[in-house]
Amino acid sequence: MKFDVLTLFPEMFETLNQSILGRAIEKDLININLINIRDFSKDKHKKVDDTPYGGGAGMVMRPDVVYDAYKSVYEPNAKVIFMTPQGKTLSQKKVESLSREQHLIILCGHYEGIDQRVIDEINPEEISIGDYVLTGGEIPAMVLIDSVSRYVGGVLNEESISEESFSTGLLEYPQYTRPEVFNNREVPEVLKSGHHENIRRWRRAESLKNTYSKRPELLEDVELSNEDKKVLDDMN
Repeated sequence: MKFDVLTLFPEMFETLNQSILGRAIEKDLININLINIRDFSKDKHKKVDDTPYGGGAGMVMRPDVVYDAYKSVYEPNAKVIFMTPQGKTLSQKKVESLSREQHLIILCGHYEGIDQRVIDEINPEEISIGDYVLTGGEIPAMVLIDSVSRYVGGVLNEESISEESFSTGLLEYPQYTRPEVFNNREVPEVLKSGHHENIRRWRRAESLKNTYSKRPELLEDVELSNEDKKVLDDMN
């Protein structure tokens, strides 16, 4: 999977070289190519923005500079994404869909935004990470890269991603490790039993309980078995 990131602040992405993503980069499972939009400025001071037509606060990124940066990495089969609070909210379903792409070009805005003409020209898919505004698109881009990379083959094992929150439409069940007793709280007995079917049923029930307590609206889209319905009925 190749990520081309168009940004004014490539140094912000240094954190992606750590931990799981760092190992994925070393194994060449993912490639993160950072393109500094400022390098495409024709201004001697590398200026990339200007005052908005019609007045108003802040500065707007110039369309010509952004477009030249985009064209430097453009490929016909690439999926182009613009990180913006005006986009559709990133979901697990969208993450899994994007992980099947071979090449993502991610545009990060800054200041008061990007001249609309270049957005209309390149026609990216607009994606948001939530209904709030940040200082720029770099942190949302990192969220996208992290979430998508986890589904690229070889980055994580299949079991890790098949049972986590949202993969089944439910929140994940609680996790436990050593010590067996912590502050008088014990690991649930069933997890020490070695009985795989009982463990599976317990985890499913706990996922249902977690979802019902924290995000009940998710249950509307989950196909529930009779056993699932009994778990939820017992909670009422």
